[in-house]
This record gives sequence, structure tokens and C-alpha cells, in this order.
Amino acid sequence: MKTDEIREKYLSFYETKGHTRCESDVLVPTWDPSVLFTPAGMNPFKDHFLGKVKLDFTRATSSQKCLRTGDIDNVGRTSYHHTFFEMLGNFSVGEYFKEEAIGYAWEFITESLKLPKDRLWITVYLEDDEAFDMWRRIGLPEERISRWGEKENFWGPVGAEGPCGPCSELHIDLTPEGDTKGSLVNADSGQCIEIWNLVFIQYNANPDGTFVPLAARHVDTGMGFERVAAVMQSTNGFSDFSRPVSNYDTDVFSPIFAELEKLSGKKYAATLPGPGQTGQEKTDTAFRVIGDHIRTLSFSIADGIQPGNTDRNYVLRRILRRAVRYGRTLGFHEPFFFKL
Repeated sequence: MKTDEIREKYLSFYETKGHTRCESDVLVPTWDPSVLFTPAGMNPFKDHFLGKVKLDFTRATSSQKCLRTGDIDNVGRTSYHHTFFEMLGNFSVGEYFKEEAIGYAWEFITESLKLPKDRLWITVYLEDDEAFDMWRRIGLPEERISRWGEKENFWGPVGAEGPCGPCSELHIDLTPEGDTKGSLVNADSGQCIEIWNLVFIQYNANPDGTFVPLAARHVDTGMGFERVAAVMQSTNGFSDFSRPVSNYDTDVFSPIFAELEKLSGKKYAATLPGPGQTGQEKTDTAFRVIGDHIRTLSFSIADGIQPGNTDRNYVLRRILRRAVRYGRTLGFHEPFFFKL
């Protein structure tokens, strides 16, 4: 299934569940000028969750362009980190809550996409017995559901204050045998990745660290578009997990890599860096950095953000410089980004 088909399948699924399809917001945050870039699918709905703005509908779905730089040093070194990515999401503004969010997610992931159930692991917030019991009622055995603390399973606001609440995440075991019994969940391993986060928004965080219950409860979910595409496109119909599953081995990146190969005369072999890094590993890292960063710059410039000397413009300038620096590894010493 091509990435355009995956995106459409997701949005169409939620339309059948009564959700209104919304266009992606731009990468310049329209909802909070203090934030440099739009980092998640829920952010355009922030004021709706807080009751400041009323929508004509209570259910929404979108594929949101997102930009984050907190993990930029990992971009290129792993198979799943990005600065620019898409987040598939479904949102309930004061209507349905945990039971429907969990039921919809499980139906889509196992029936529409047909991801193997025996490779899926669920996490819930330490004190969230309600979500735990809902996953059990769906049919998951207790040993496939684990409880985690605030760091992993309580979604906080972007900035000093904002809507927040406990969350439940879906992880997939990508090891060859798929038999790690959940030991790699939240272990920062490319062999077991989080693909979907279901956030149950019921509080507003105050600057002093306290929480106040919101007037209504909401749902905000975020599915990693590139991660799901990787699982679907690089496992031969979920039958072959013998090689590492990589976001970069998808049709999101293959056209960029094909052009890079033509321009540089080097081949991409999908290796990851290890001790005593080889020349091929350095080459492949450069491919991934450039592939990620050209998307970041292209979408940002299209949304009106130019590389420059201050604030978000300077962040883009740094991303551009990082990509050009890695271009030296591929033998580029003249401008080449415009050709991508």
C-alpha cells in the first residue's frame, strides 16, 4: 500500500465514524505565537479543547504537517527519527472519550491495515484502570498491556500551560521472531516502536504545575504516518521481519534517494551506524539526513518560513547547514539542494 493510500484509508475510516476531515494547518503556529513550529496534530485544536473557540462539529480527523528539532542529533543515525513528519489524528471535542478512541484505533490498526495482533503491545498510564480494562475487554491478554508513569504515559502541554491528560500507546514488535514479550517497549529501540498515541485530555496544566479539570473531556490521537508506512511497505505483507524496518525504506523517501544516487554516484544500502563506522554507514547516514532535511525545508518554505537569522528562521538555517555539511560526505561541494 502506497503512502497516499495509507493516508486516505485513515482519513476515510474516520469519516465513516462521523469525523469531519480537516486540512493540515501550516507549520507556523496560528494557535500560539510563542511556539516556533507546529509540533503535533492536536495543536490547531488547542483553543477548542479549552472552550475558547466553538467548532461546527465535535469529531475531526486530519493529517497534520509537524516539525520538531528536539531529536535532530538522532536524525540520520536511526531508522525512525525525523525533523519533519506527518501525524495522522482523530479528535473528539467534548464528545466521545476513552472507550470509542480505543475501539476505533484497534479496529483501524487490525482490520483496515491488518497489522499482526500478536506483535502489538499496549501501554497505559500507571493509574488508568479504566483504559486498562477497556483494552482487556477488546480481547488483549493482560500481559500485553503494561503500566507506565508520567514520563511515558501522561501527555503534557506544549509550553507552560495547556490541555493535557493520561494517554495510551500502541507499540509494535519488529524483531525477526516478534517474541520479545514486551521487553523492548519504551526502550528507545528501533526494533519496537510506538506507532500511535491516544491522549485522553481532561485537565488544563497551569504555569505553577497544577492541573485543573476541564469543563469537558476530549480525545487527541496521533499516529506516526511514516512509521506505519515503514511497517507496511518493508515487511512483505507482515511476513518478513528479517531486516530492520526503516521509515526511510518507503515511497516517502525513495524518489529523493534515487535522485541523490544519480547526483552523487553513490548507492544507498540502508545500513545504520555502528562501532567503527564504515564508509557505507557514513554514506547512508548522509542520505537519511539529507532526505529528512530537504522535506523539512521544502514544506517550511512553502508555508512561508525562510531560512534566516532569528527565531524559527534561524532554526531552518541550521537545518540547511547541517544537511549541506552531510552533503560533503556524498561528494557535493557545489549547491545541490535545489536539484532535489
